[in-house]
Amino acid sequence: MASQANALGAPIERREGRAKVTGDALYATEYAPPGCLYAWPVTATVARGRVTSLDTTTALGLPGVLAVLTPESAPRLAETDDPTLALLQDVRVPHHGWPVALAIAETLEAARAAAQSVHVAYDTEPHASVLDENLADAYRPEEANGGHPADRLRGDPRDAFAAAPVTVDVRYRVPPLHNHPMEPHGATAHWHDGRLTAYDTSQGADMVRAKLAELFELPEERVTVVCEHVGGGFGSKGTPRPHVVLAAMASLHTGRPVKLALSRRLLPELVGHRAPTDHRLRLGCQPDGTLLSVIHEVTTHTSRVKEFVEQAAVPARVMYASPSSLTTHRVAALDVPTPSWMRAPGEAPGMYALESAVDELACALDMDPIELRARNEPGQEPDSGRPFSSRHLVECLREGAERFGWAERDLRPAARRSGAWLLGTGVAAATYPVLVSPCRATVTAHPDGLHVVRVNATDIGTGARTVLAQVAAHALGVGVEAVRTEIGTTGLPRAPLAGGSSGTASWGWAVHEACRSLTRQLQEHSGPLPPDGLTASADTKGSADEESPYARHAFGAHFADVGVDTDTGEVRVRRLLGVYAAGRILNARTARSQFIGGMVMGLGMALTERGSVDPASGAFIGSDLAGYHVPAHADVPAIEAHWIDEEDAHLNPMGSKGIGEIGIVGTAAAIGNAVHHATGVRFRELPLTPDRVHGAL
Repeated sequence: MASQANALGAPIERREGRAKVTGDALYATEYAPPGCLYAWPVTATVARGRVTSLDTTTALGLPGVLAVLTPESAPRLAETDDPTLALLQDVRVPHHGWPVALAIAETLEAARAAAQSVHVAYDTEPHASVLDENLADAYRPEEANGGHPADRLRGDPRDAFAAAPVTVDVRYRVPPLHNHPMEPHGATAHWHDGRLTAYDTSQGADMVRAKLAELFELPEERVTVVCEHVGGGFGSKGTPRPHVVLAAMASLHTGRPVKLALSRRLLPELVGHRAPTDHRLRLGCQPDGTLLSVIHEVTTHTSRVKEFVEQAAVPARVMYASPSSLTTHRVAALDVPTPSWMRAPGEAPGMYALESAVDELACALDMDPIELRARNEPGQEPDSGRPFSSRHLVECLREGAERFGWAERDLRPAARRSGAWLLGTGVAAATYPVLVSPCRATVTAHPDGLHVVRVNATDIGTGARTVLAQVAAHALGVGVEAVRTEIGTTGLPRAPLAGGSSGTASWGWAVHEACRSLTRQLQEHSGPLPPDGLTASADTKGSADEESPYARHAFGAHFADVGVDTDTGEVRVRRLLGVYAAGRILNARTARSQFIGGMVMGLGMALTERGSVDPASGAFIGSDLAGYHVPAHADVPAIEAHWIDEEDAHLNPMGSKGIGEIGIVGTAAAIGNAVHHATGVRFRELPLTPDRVHGAL
């Protein structure tokens, strides 16, 4: 590659791409220390109760089986603020799928056979596991995910709604959803000389290290966690999960390395899920579309183990100007696995409901839905009153409309047909907050011209190695080929996790500052560099975490073209288009990949993905990819991702916003709105499967 003094924005290929496609890149369960054993969990088959007996006789008699850990024999763990990791410490069963034992053997097959041979008896208790049946039991939490207040009130929204000339009062539902990354969760753990090394598939090695040190009562410097390559996470690898703790327990018990890879069927009950959400939207406006009242009330579920509240009403606090607003969250504690983050938590389900309701209001007004959104564009963030650091939502809508051919659209629903297919188009807006955390980084200039950047970032498939090299090259004024990036293991400068679309902004800020410091050192240095080179470091604590006087968000617009088969009820998305305002784009190739990936995930949310809890057993059913349907290649149509040039001086030294999640946020609503436009029928529960659609046509 030719030297590029300013590599930011260039569509540079991923540096680890060849290693991944040739198999040279090692993932967590591909490390094979000498003498490595294998572990397989035994999980509860009841929804609530306690284990009364564990018969391991048959399992221990199988060839190659070394041990079966139970609450009686498992290593004791220190108390933790994350009770989902208090594994094998007592006989309680808080939900179906909770680990009750762990088989350890010489081979994977022997460990699995041993786990299947353990006989468990339970004393069961009455349970409740379905949100729809327990809405009345929901309570007001202290806060929702992200530290957001559970409720926010401005003005007099109920009276304003009652007096509004035009209103919609609708209810939308999103089912449980599952992350299902390409690489299931797994870890290889090894105790040696009082130290613990864990190769883990995680979105943040430093968080895993801290938690393992806490649980096993070790100084952090005696714990090493390696997350060099991670095959996706979508939030499910954002915090330490049971697999790495169980692997470490097994290694401690046996004195040998232990590998534990969760089967895909175990993921929904062990690593988190997107909780179901029930939305009530009330919008009231003037006849010209000017909003008078916005009310978004959300009810969701959490487990009895640990509270997690999907912050799905929060986007309504950001999107549209209105003198009166009410946004609330209620949560029912059920006997279910603990929900957690899934790509764009809060924003994905919340914006599906809000943007669908806005489309309903546009229909009630007989108004173009883009014009309705533009008419209610706020001059400042409605909830906080702070000015936006930048907000170009209307520009995204306008450019998307031009690229999509929106002007040719007939407002009338069910007006276009091609044989048995009804055709329609839809639009929705998207938003995601700009998040950033303190980070440390170092950079070393070597005599041979190489610059080595060190930061414990995690590349979960986003191209972090490549983009951080571009950030460094830009700050140093050198070609990107003169920069090497070292990431993915503790011992490197501490870094926050890859999550909340905040990774690149956080890591890049520290890398930029370290490189600027090095540049100053080099300017002051005379003569040849020392053999070990010159090193500069940076710590953005106190700057990256400083409260901003600005409301910082990325925005976007999604457009969908769909066909609905009147014979079968099948919905086919024929085209998806997204336009985003996300600050400075640091790598055009990896950014487009992130936007498109989010849109594909939103397509699955709209049409195919649905987690279901069996009321009798409390189990997630259809929990593998045979029963939980993610989009296949044939489901993905012509798909386009574009962005506008956006300069924002109130973000970070690169001027960038997160892009990993905004692509999913408005996609499901755009598709749902297009289906209404095609059929004239408004569907308010996802996914839009053929049985549901055909039954309503």
